[in-house]
Amino acid sequence: MKVKNCVIVITGAASGIGEASAIALAAEGAKVVLGDMNEEQLNTVRQTIADRGGNAVSSVVNVTDELSVQSFMDFAVQHFGCINVVLACAGIIRDSYLVTPDRDTGKVKKFMTLEQWKQVIDVNLTGVFLTLREALIRIVDNKWEAVLIPISSINKSGELGQLNYASTKASIALWPKLLAGEFHARAMKNIRVAAIAPGYVETPILTSIKTEILQGIINEIPLGRLVKTDEIVATIKFIVENDAVHGTTLEISGGIIGKGLAK
Repeated sequence: MKVKNCVIVITGAASGIGEASAIALAAEGAKVVLGDMNEEQLNTVRQTIADRGGNAVSSVVNVTDELSVQSFMDFAVQHFGCINVVLACAGIIRDSYLVTPDRDTGKVKKFMTLEQWKQVIDVNLTGVFLTLREALIRIVDNKWEAVLIPISSINKSGELGQLNYASTKASIALWPKLLAGEFHARAMKNIRVAAIAPGYVETPILTSIKTEILQGIINEIPLGRLVKTDEIVATIKFIVENDAVHGTTLEISGGIIGKGLAK
């Protein structure tokens, strides 16, 4: 399936990998449906695409809300007539150790709150579940050719202080095999699924951190630099256009492995 003229639905499209993918894929001739909670930034991304001659529509969507996701998928179909690619980029972090003892007393002074746990699970896991499910319902009912691309992370292998985040990304990394098996069992030959597990990507949220911290991250990357967003986009295009890519998770990390548990 070619990217050109595909209808590509992207959650988390207002920033980061979602934003970069939306702009780049629209430039390749895709019809892009942008979804995010940040309406102002969403409008900015849509206008950027329009200014460059691309074709995009946008709608606010809360991926943790079933009705919101249903409406978003209906919005995509109403505007472009089908759904061919689903790029589930919406995600958040709420980092914390499970418990942190005080250095002096040895007693717990801080811990990961239930809210920190649930917020990440709701967006990064339940949100992806709802996004893929609602897209699939419409894809299956209409027999459209389609590719599902959820976003995992290199930290699926474990990063200290990210019990919540790593748990969601490890789960997402398992989904392509499971879903490919389900599709095969139901003779759904028109649908593929492949996840991406990026390493540290050159996005504003990362490049804006303290120089010494950023350099420490770069020092862990065998490539010697951050992964560029256009390298992630190239991988997305590769997945879409190569029918043999199915039931797998591709790590795009510059050679880094999950830091926390690897040491």
